[in-house]
Amino acid sequence: MKNPLFDNSYFFLSFHGLNSSWLSTFLILLIISISVSGCGTLSNGRGWGQDAIYPVDLSRISRAAYNAFFDVQTLIPAAGALIFTIDDYDRKVSNWATRHRPIYGSEDTANNMRDIFSTSLKIETLLTALATPSGKDPKDWALGKAKGLVVEWGAVWATSETTGILKNTTDRTRPDGSDKESFPSASTSQAFSYATLSNRNLESIDIPSGLRVPIQVSNIVMATGVAWQRLENNKHFPSDIIAGAAIGNFLTAFVHDAFLGLPEDSRFGFVILPLKSGVITDLRFAF
Repeated sequence: MKNPLFDNSYFFLSFHGLNSSWLSTFLILLIISISVSGCGTLSNGRGWGQDAIYPVDLSRISRAAYNAFFDVQTLIPAAGALIFTIDDYDRKVSNWATRHRPIYGSEDTANNMRDIFSTSLKIETLLTALATPSGKDPKDWALGKAKGLVVEWGAVWATSETTGILKNTTDRTRPDGSDKESFPSASTSQAFSYATLSNRNLESIDIPSGLRVPIQVSNIVMATGVAWQRLENNKHFPSDIIAGAAIGNFLTAFVHDAFLGLPEDSRFGFVILPLKSGVITDLRFAF
């Protein structure tokens, strides 16, 4: 008898159920987060997007670059991409994922879920940006939203352009041999770009952390789901999608934090101090 856990039809039915239950729950949480947000201001008394783009603060740009690079959502994937270059792990894992399809079970299911996850992240980015507090005055609200959305669009654009340049530069053949644009994964970098934007927008909305954190985790899960689809459908190696995740988070976090002009987050700090005998690192979290 065939084990249902390895039956493609079982996975299709499972993910079909996921479409109606998991996504419904996700949308409900998102709607609640938007409905409870007000038209007030941020912690510094300014509106979201009000201080975006201009004036340019060079010290903020350097801090944003530093923090985006040392963000765990940048460092961990970047390190993972390097690990997969050892002992041909890239090819081995790629072949295994394509042969067994352990998550989606079939190519059609993988494609459907990728479309659902990608679309959900794009819609959420727009909704959460609109839900951020930009003041009560209609003109200030509209101007703040316009400037903020320009910055967020710029973050996605920078991610897409950088990914395209790297594809042309590395000239890596895809696992299925279809072309030489394998590294890095554009679908993955874009998905993590939208996930990073949505999660940062949620930080500006006044909602309980018990509601915010599950939504933020869901965003990472959806972006990961997009990345895994590329692996199971034999379009990318593991290092392609992991590098895409690192690029998407780094560039998006950098552009967002450098040019949106929001109150800087002091909950996380990572400092490297050089010494004669080596270096000392200081990692701080505040809750």
